[in-house]
Amino acid sequence: MAPSKLNSTDSYGNGDVSFSCSQPDNGFNDSLSFFHSEKAVQELLQQTPIQGTDDHLIEFSEALRTVAKALRRAAEGKASAQTEAAEWKRRYELERQRNQRLQRKEYSPEKHNDDFDEKRTENSTNHSVLSNQTTKQSENCCTNGICSHEILQDGETNPDSKMIQNRMMRKASFKLSWYCKGENSDQHKHDVVSFERGNITTAERSSKQISLTWESNPQTVLIMTKPNSISVRILCADMVRWLKEHKRLNIYVEPRVRGELLTESSYFNFVQTWKDDKEISLLHTKVDLVVTLGGDGTVLWAASMFKGPVPPIVPFSLGSLGFMTPFYSEHYRDSLDTILRGPISITLRHRLQCHVIRDAATNEVETEEPILVLNEVTIDRGISSFLTNLECYCDNSFVTCVQGDGLILSTTSGSTAYSLAAGGSMVHPQVPGILFTPICPHSLSFRPLILPEHVTIRVQVPFNSRSSAWVSFDGKDRKKLTPGDALVCSMAPWPVPTACQVDSTNDFLHSIHEGLHWNLRKTQSFDGPHDQ
Repeated sequence: MAPSKLNSTDSYGNGDVSFSCSQPDNGFNDSLSFFHSEKAVQELLQQTPIQGTDDHLIEFSEALRTVAKALRRAAEGKASAQTEAAEWKRRYELERQRNQRLQRKEYSPEKHNDDFDEKRTENSTNHSVLSNQTTKQSENCCTNGICSHEILQDGETNPDSKMIQNRMMRKASFKLSWYCKGENSDQHKHDVVSFERGNITTAERSSKQISLTWESNPQTVLIMTKPNSISVRILCADMVRWLKEHKRLNIYVEPRVRGELLTESSYFNFVQTWKDDKEISLLHTKVDLVVTLGGDGTVLWAASMFKGPVPPIVPFSLGSLGFMTPFYSEHYRDSLDTILRGPISITLRHRLQCHVIRDAATNEVETEEPILVLNEVTIDRGISSFLTNLECYCDNSFVTCVQGDGLILSTTSGSTAYSLAAGGSMVHPQVPGILFTPICPHSLSFRPLILPEHVTIRVQVPFNSRSSAWVSFDGKDRKKLTPGDALVCSMAPWPVPTACQVDSTNDFLHSIHEGLHWNLRKTQSFDGPHDQ
């Protein structure tokens, strides 16, 4: 090698030089020694730099090849990402157009009740008068609320009970307005909630208090109960009897509950229910009010029954822990009497509309039906031992890559559920936003986010992921996401209105104080040392 050669050559040269100095009389030996020394130095000067330069050139060329390979991979990745983004955008547009067509088909005039079509001819005069009244009312809408665009009047009374049962059950009309304590308040200057035929839809979100006032008496109540509870069954029977005898209301219950009531007594033959999914999809056109007997899980179940508009929900607390159930079952008669009389304060709890888009889907027919959630969507690693690898986008802008146990996309109503346990913040339920909370992230700097409610979030399992992911919606309907599949979430246009005991803020603070014992500690003693 060069160092060894240099040492040996140098030693040999130095020996020759010293030998020539000690024997100057011997000219032949001196010339020969000098000749060999100079030759060795020339070889050293010529060979060593060239050999080192070759090594540097080789290393530099290898570095250039590595850089070129990295640039080529980056270019290929960018082109692939652009193509993939365009494909996901196309699929999402197909899904959105399909949902719009389904909505138009659901609310088309052809879907009206057959009884209403049969009576349209004989009631044409009344209908024209009703239209004139509606037009005048929309022109003279009150400044501190939102007046309905169509008031559904009660029909003429008929002594024949069979005629009354065969008559179409019309929904009660109501209006939503700002809840403010003074007439001089400016809270009523902007309309944020609109509705059509008694179906609530959100035109513009706001975190202000909203009041509900009935413009015609409610006629139909749906009661949903927690299963496998004897106390709830007894309370349900007593509530059904009281609503029928004292309030003269039409009662709907679940098929399971109706069977339990009929087992107890044949008196409950008047209770109505549904038979298939088609009748469930039309419940929002018949029901004026929903009463839940249970905890937050019962409220989630009641909300999942309505894929579109949701009637106002009155949640009674009969569970172990509840953040959405402010009413006590012991005083249900006074509470329901106040609610049926109105006005009441309500909380609009927004929901997420989720689409699972498969990588194998090539057209809109192959995409899955949308799912509405009130609490959260959870994407986790399931039984796999590998960390999740999730690519997250917000309105086609890259957010981050989640590596950990999973990700939670939560509504503000679900901020006190799984998101809170994973380190997310508690948020007032009427704050418009989407919570972005990682589950045990493998990063010290990964903090939760709160995104605006108008964005669309896409979570995709990349093709280089080591394992699949699993997604669940409000703790159920678990689905598998294989590499290439994606979950698209946006805010649904139909919120869940829940009645308040006092108002939205008071109920929220009371729930976290009572349910979580939030910031509960012993007060510091006042008889200790004081500042001078």
